[in-house]
Amino acid sequence: MRGLPDDEAALIATIDAAAMLHQVEDWAAINSGTRHLAGVARMAERLADAFAALPGELALVAPDPVEAVGADGTVARLDHGAHLHLRVRPEAPVQMLFTGHMDTVYPADHPFQTLTHRADGTINGPGTADMKGGLAVMLAALRAVEAAGVGRLGYEVVINSDEETGSLSSATLLARAARGKVAALTYEPALPDGTLAGARGGTGNFSIVVRGRSAHAGRNPEDGRNAIVAAAALAVRLSEARAPGLAVNPARIDGGGPNNVVPDLAVLRVNFRPAAAAEIARARAAIDAAVAEIAAGHEVAITVHGGFNRPPKPLDAGAEALFGLVAAVGADLDIPIGWRATGGVCDGNNIAAAGVPVIDTMGVRGGAIHSADEFMIVDSLAERAALSALTIHRIMRKGQA
Repeated sequence: MRGLPDDEAALIATIDAAAMLHQVEDWAAINSGTRHLAGVARMAERLADAFAALPGELALVAPDPVEAVGADGTVARLDHGAHLHLRVRPEAPVQMLFTGHMDTVYPADHPFQTLTHRADGTINGPGTADMKGGLAVMLAALRAVEAAGVGRLGYEVVINSDEETGSLSSATLLARAARGKVAALTYEPALPDGTLAGARGGTGNFSIVVRGRSAHAGRNPEDGRNAIVAAAALAVRLSEARAPGLAVNPARIDGGGPNNVVPDLAVLRVNFRPAAAAEIARARAAIDAAVAEIAAGHEVAITVHGGFNRPPKPLDAGAEALFGLVAAVGADLDIPIGWRATGGVCDGNNIAAAGVPVIDTMGVRGGAIHSADEFMIVDSLAERAALSALTIHRIMRKGQA
């Protein structure tokens, strides 16, 4: 580590790696799969207790209403857990945003529920990397900065309960918290070697309901309008819209029934991955054209639900400046910092769309996320907390990223 100024050396000296590890062990023992609302509520309470160590006004915010299309084509409300929101010194001249998520991809009945300490210095456990380790890094960094004295810095913290399913019930909260911020840090995990995510593509999810007409499959099939066939034709038609800047994945068709009945209902689920904003318009035009063509050709009614909930995140000048600052901090800590584009999405997409420079992989180093092999590198807890704390300190000192 290079010779840091006395104030910066004192800042990171307060980071307690053992306490951080204990937090991760405690938090990862709570199943907080997005749909496991009781577990998410327990996690929210535990986080509220921990983040109460910071000054400011802390609240658990009710989720926005969200609707989902069932396999039977009906639209119903989909419940979510509360989101943690902390606001500190809103009158300060330098304002930042820090975000994370409390939910995981592992439902209450998933077999992956326990932690295993490995001899290689990693912990295998649900959410250790994605992102309960990241939440411990965020809190430790903010506590270190607060202990050093931060009169010029104000900030908001948002920890949502639905990031893994698209942040649909927290999008408004995130957008509101992003306003007026000079920079944002989000605590998704870095790769095992410390590489950060740079530019990201976007994503959109659609549930397309196709309603035909039932009939006897042997006696009068010509009177029917087969919704499964129409949905399959629509899937093929949409897949033809794929291009180098737009991935299209028809993922599932729900519907059908007895073999002797022409099915009158199908629900097609499709995911789009636009690499740039212009591809969203092209995708919407492709959806409209395909729906019109298939509805007319198969004499069915088609209703489209869904949208593009994560805009693409380009690496613009503001983001490049922020990456440069983090890389400089890393060099002073003997932590090599690199970044590369990725097809994955997260809340960083939405923050960037609000016009705020963001680095969204400031969490622990780890890997195999969204699988039973998920792991966190234990030594990266203090390492990444120091990286964040000094980054925040220097942004506060400069007044910008």
